[in-house]
Amino acid sequence: MVATGTTQSNQAAQFDLKGYLSVKQQQVEAALDRAFPVVYPDKIYEAMRYSLFAGGKRLRPVLCLAACDLFNGTPEMSIPTACALEMIHTMSLIHDDLPAMDNDDYRRGKLTNHKFYGEAVAILAGDGLLAYAFEHIVEETRNVSADRLLKVISRLGRAAGAAGLVGGQVVDLECEGVKDITLDTLNFIHTHKTAALLEASVVSGGILAGGSESDLQRLSRYSQAIGLAFQIVDDLLDITSTQEELGKSIGKDANVEKATYPRLLGMEESKRQAQQLIEQAKAEVAGFGEQALPLMAIADYITARKN
Repeated sequence: MVATGTTQSNQAAQFDLKGYLSVKQQQVEAALDRAFPVVYPDKIYEAMRYSLFAGGKRLRPVLCLAACDLFNGTPEMSIPTACALEMIHTMSLIHDDLPAMDNDDYRRGKLTNHKFYGEAVAILAGDGLLAYAFEHIVEETRNVSADRLLKVISRLGRAAGAAGLVGGQVVDLECEGVKDITLDTLNFIHTHKTAALLEASVVSGGILAGGSESDLQRLSRYSQAIGLAFQIVDDLLDITSTQEELGKSIGKDANVEKATYPRLLGMEESKRQAQQLIEQAKAEVAGFGEQALPLMAIADYITARKN
């Protein structure tokens, strides 16, 4: 018998998310470490590892693993794609921090890649991570058919390119200092810049394990909702947190007059919208029963996080 939405929400609140994340993160950390031995030329591998192992939450890989688990997939099916997602995400952070973009000095409490290795090596480290992500999926995935792998690679390519985070970043840069940005434009930015890779993470896990088209559509709606909620919380934390809590510079959004949800909606309405999106996300996966508890708990975590 499938639990009701209310019952499942209560179960998600009691779910041991900390323990679940710890197990999944350890799996990803070990696989990433194996994937990146330091070989000649040492500097580029060291630079890639510097940002890859800077202490991220591994949210995108964990979402991929959780979605694969939803359809009784195995780690050997999903771990390579989970690692590739972290490589792509890390690339986007390295490039986002560059002087030509957000010009940040710190990321996750450490000097940004270009501050440690210089701009040229930082750009190349991001390029190296992006290229290797796709190679890694093809070379390391086991017990997944070629047609499913092709669908995953297509998803990730779209999410990482002009139709995804690159396109969102371009519009974000264009809107700096613009006074009359609309909510539709802001949603476009973050549906692409933030939510696209989160959506690829979740849906890819479902594809690898053989989820049906209707299942994948539900996962897509779930991840789009948590993606926008994630960004709203990010915008709020930039106002309310300290640099020590976030591990990066704070207040920069306001300094460069960046378009943010609090700027358009105010603090309280932004919080309300984030919670509403989380409830929508949880409703999308509630029908999967107890196997959806990790995805529901992760959704709740997004609005409760402090960094």
